[in-house]
Amino acid sequence: MLKLENVSVTLGKKKIVEDVSLQLEAGQWLMLCGPNGAGKSTLIRAMSRAVPYAGRILLRGEEIRRIRADRFARAVGVLPQHNGVDFAFTVEEIVRMGRYAHRPGLFRADSGGEASVGEALEITGLTGLRRASALTLSGGELQRVFLAQVFAQRPDILLLDEPANHLDLKYQQQIFGLIADWLSQGGRAVITVVHDLSLARRYGTRALLLHQGRAAAQGDIETVFSPDTLRPVYGMNVHAWMREALGMWGE
Repeated sequence: MLKLENVSVTLGKKKIVEDVSLQLEAGQWLMLCGPNGAGKSTLIRAMSRAVPYAGRILLRGEEIRRIRADRFARAVGVLPQHNGVDFAFTVEEIVRMGRYAHRPGLFRADSGGEASVGEALEITGLTGLRRASALTLSGGELQRVFLAQVFAQRPDILLLDEPANHLDLKYQQQIFGLIADWLSQGGRAVITVVHDLSLARRYGTRALLLHQGRAAAQGDIETVFSPDTLRPVYGMNVHAWMREALGMWGE
């Protein structure tokens, strides 16, 4: 569905991502992992056409730089790390913005828009809040609103940059559970930047481990998250730390 060939990103005079390749297939949830400054968010931004890049990024074999913006938006949904609302839009109005790419023209209605918006509100548990001002929502509720906006867009691929960033445990579970349900519908794929390796291991099918802008390892979750792979990237025994930290919750 999506393929990167030797992708590099240089911002200013600094190379943030260097020579990264990957391939995303239907049904996969690829976790982008690595320490701070590894290039994870920059790589997501390249895939979403937010920053220039060298190399090739192919959407079903077509270079994404050549795809019209509306057609790209119908195929790829992007949830950035930071979302905010400065005006009193209602929840429904924000979710409906995800349908802009499907409008056939300035004065023509989006025939499937209302159904898509209603479904997105329902699956994210926001139907009862559809008339509420976004300014009154908690951080977790607002993140669900933006996720619903992406669902209403009806893409086949989701690019998510820390979708549960700064959320408490309840909302982390909700957000990742909603994404997992969306992925299970078939013909879909997800790439997610995530710092929490426990979440990555719980939900991911594959992982790309970045270190100083380069791919340190990629493949199935268990292979990439092996002790020998993680130790040189994080500079610590990750498995021992996780066992010690999580072991405190044992009986």
